[in-house]
Amino acid sequence: MSLNSEIFKTVDSIPKFYWDSLNCTNNIYYSPEFLKAFEIANTDIEFNYIFILKDGEAVAFANTQIVTIGIETITKNIAMSHKLRNIVNNLFCNNHIKVLFCGNVFLSGEYGTFLKEGEPKVETFKAIAKAVKKLYCCKRLSTIFIKDFEDESLYITDHLKAFDYASMHVEPNMIIYLDPTWKSFEDYTSALKSKYRVKANRADAKSELLEVKNFSKEDIEFYKDVLQSLYQNTIDNADFNAQILNLNTYTHLKNTYKDNFIVKGYFLDGKLVGFLSAMQNADHLDAHFIGIDYSNNKEYAIYPRILNDYVRLGIETKSSQINLGRTASEIKSTLGAQPKTLTCYCRHKYALPNKILKQFIKNVHIKTFKQHQPFK
Repeated sequence: MSLNSEIFKTVDSIPKFYWDSLNCTNNIYYSPEFLKAFEIANTDIEFNYIFILKDGEAVAFANTQIVTIGIETITKNIAMSHKLRNIVNNLFCNNHIKVLFCGNVFLSGEYGTFLKEGEPKVETFKAIAKAVKKLYCCKRLSTIFIKDFEDESLYITDHLKAFDYASMHVEPNMIIYLDPTWKSFEDYTSALKSKYRVKANRADAKSELLEVKNFSKEDIEFYKDVLQSLYQNTIDNADFNAQILNLNTYTHLKNTYKDNFIVKGYFLDGKLVGFLSAMQNADHLDAHFIGIDYSNNKEYAIYPRILNDYVRLGIETKSSQINLGRTASEIKSTLGAQPKTLTCYCRHKYALPNKILKQFIKNVHIKTFKQHQPFK
């Protein structure tokens, strides 16, 4: 099977018949409109779009971004010896490094590569790996990170090890699978064991003074600076974040996807103190970024209320599941979220540093957490 690749630097330069051939755009995350919203709003990132072609027809797609990350951002929250941390930091000159991400750096999940139905998956995926290699060989960068694959895909993606990648688990996505008989939030809480029902109801009671508003495109534009500041608060509290999203992206997403892209603002005495965002993708509701004023979070339960409202949204939209994303896994499990394991692959551009990087990855351990079982 003869496969070749073509790389585009902008969404607009991609021929429409490539998308038509793949038949992937019914999934929002593989649609040119979705990808373009991120591209035009995040100008400090270099985007590249890889298409694998067979006889001139597209049979696979990969979404890549080149971002700059401080090495200490990566190592400071990973369990390892002080000596090993110094070795890794010195390896990268205690500096910022350029990383090529294959996958969407702003999403948690398997949204970076698409293989056309009916094509041999392993061979097609190997063609993506070769195209990624061709891309990073001509770029001034040091590390390649291919993300986030579910267990069902590993029989395909583990072939990256033949390209000298090391695999690593990252924090799981936390998924709530919704019972179709739940027609209201009260139906959901009735299905919870007593202590978890009390916890959910307490969050609503403590946040009762918050005024909640569904944001229009105009609201997003008006409150853009406050939204960005609240989002930055959550980034500052996170263990690791590869890149900060420019929330101008949300204006473009709202303009394109209307009611399928949801932003809710939380106000206290007229001041915006929190927000949630979510995308309706077929019958899945995916939580995107949130923002919180932490000085008011404890007293008014802003974050627990946001989690409750994700459940409400999932029920209102008749979704089959809610992807609450990574981080705060234990808290999310108290709402009934179950972990879905994700695997990533990493390699250094050059052989000797790559050997050191592999030893480093062996010392990476994801956070453990107590998995609650809140349903009766």
